[in-house]
Amino acid sequence: MSKKPTHLFEKTWRAHRVCELPGGQTQLFIGTHLVHEVTSPQAFAMLRELDLPVRFPGRTFATADHIMPTDSQARPLADPLAETMLSELERNCLEFGVTFFGAESGHQGIVHVIGPELGLTVPGSTIACGDSHTSTHGAFGTIALGIGTSQVRDVLATQTLAMASLKVRRIEVTGALGPGVYAKDVILAIIRELGVNGGVGYAYEYAGEVIEAMDMEQRMTLCNMSIEGGARCGYVNPDATTIEYLRGRQFSPQGEAFERAAAQWLAAASDPGAEYDDVVRMDGSQIEPSVTWGIHPGHNIGIGGRVPTVADASDEERAGVEEALEYMDLDPGAPIAGTPVDVAFIGSCTNGRISDLREAARVAKTGTVHEGIRALVVPGSQDVARQAIAEGLDEVFRQAGFDWREPGCSMCLAMNPDKLIGREICASSSNRNFKGRQGSPAGRTLLMSPAMVAAAALAGRVVDVREVL
Repeated sequence: MSKKPTHLFEKTWRAHRVCELPGGQTQLFIGTHLVHEVTSPQAFAMLRELDLPVRFPGRTFATADHIMPTDSQARPLADPLAETMLSELERNCLEFGVTFFGAESGHQGIVHVIGPELGLTVPGSTIACGDSHTSTHGAFGTIALGIGTSQVRDVLATQTLAMASLKVRRIEVTGALGPGVYAKDVILAIIRELGVNGGVGYAYEYAGEVIEAMDMEQRMTLCNMSIEGGARCGYVNPDATTIEYLRGRQFSPQGEAFERAAAQWLAAASDPGAEYDDVVRMDGSQIEPSVTWGIHPGHNIGIGGRVPTVADASDEERAGVEEALEYMDLDPGAPIAGTPVDVAFIGSCTNGRISDLREAARVAKTGTVHEGIRALVVPGSQDVARQAIAEGLDEVFRQAGFDWREPGCSMCLAMNPDKLIGREICASSSNRNFKGRQGSPAGRTLLMSPAMVAAAALAGRVVDVREVL
C-alpha cells in the first residue's frame, strides 16, 4: 500500500514528537537550541533554583547580539547594563557547558545569522530560540520556533517544548521577479495580501518558481518575516541550493557523512500531492519594490503607490489607518516616493548578510550620502564583516559616506546606542516598524530592501531603486 503524501511540517513534527500530553499538546524534541543575552538570564537562573543542568549542552549554542554596541565592542562595554548582560551570558555558558560565540571566537553576530553560516541549521530538524525571528531558519526546511523565557528554561532543562500542532498554508509565488525586486519585497507583498494576523495558527510553506530561484540568504529574509504575517513559523523545502550552502560549513557533516545527511535532508521535503489546509498563489512578476507607510509591516505599498487615506480603508481597518497616519505624519494620498528620510539603516537578522551588503553597495557606489543623512551599515556577523571587507564593500560604503559598523542587531530594536532621535524617519532594512521600535518613542520607520535603503540614503528621500540600478 502506497504511503500518503505528506508535507515537510508533518514529517518533521512526527519525527520529533516525544509524546502527546493530556491537554492535547505535543511534547516536541528540539534538535538545536540557540541562546542570546536577552531572554536567557532568567532561564538559567531558574535552572539554578531547581538545581538542574542543561539537558543536552552539545545542542545549545549562544551568542550576544541585541545589546552589542556597533561602534566599539572593547571590554568592558561602555554601557554598564550591556556589560552586565554580556558577562552574565558568558558566566552561564561556562557554568552549564554551553558553546558561546563571543567576539573572541571570530563568529559573534546576530543569532539568526550565525546559526546558518556555521551549519547549525539543517533541514528536517527543529530549532528553538528566545527570539521571535527564529522563523528565519525555516529557509532550510527547518521547523524553527521563537519562544519565551519560561520556554527557554524548559528547552534548557529537557530539550523539549510543549506546543500544539499547526495548520499549514502553502504560498506559491510564481513567475520571476523583476530587477530591483528582492525577497524583502516578496514577503512584504505577502503580508500586505494576507494581513498581519492572516497566519495565526499556521505554518507557512513558501513555494513556486520565485522561491526556487532564490539563494539561501533571500530565503532567510523571506522566512524571517513570517512572524510579521502572524504565522508561527515559515519554511522552504530543501533542495540542491540548500545542500550546496551547507556543504563545508563548520558544523556540517564532512565527506561521506555529508552525502548521507544530504540524502536525508532532501527526503524531508514535502511530497508531491501533499494536502494543505490552504493554498495561496501570487504572481511574482507583479511585485514591485515595497515600502511601509504605517506602524506595522502590513501597512506597506509598492513604490509606485500612494499613502492611503482613511476614506480608502475598510470599516475594520479604518481606526488602525487613522492611528498610523496620525503617528507617521505622512500626507494621505501622497506618493510614497519622495518621502524624506533622516536616517538609513542597513542590517538586522532580516537583511544583514553578505548578499544584502553587495546589493546595497551596488547602489552606494553610484553616489554619496545626501547631506544631513545619518547612514549606518551593520554586518550581521563577524564572518559577514570579514567577507565584506575582503570584497572591498566596506570601502565602497565609507567612500559614499556611510558609517561602517561592528556586527550586532543595531538599530533594528535599538537595545544598544544605535537609536533614532525624536521624530526622525528611518529608511530601514529591518523587520518591524512599530511605534518606538528603533529607540525613540516618536521615531518613524519605513521598511524596505537594503538596496532601497541605500538609494534613499543617497537621495535623502524614498526613491525607486530600479531607477538607480
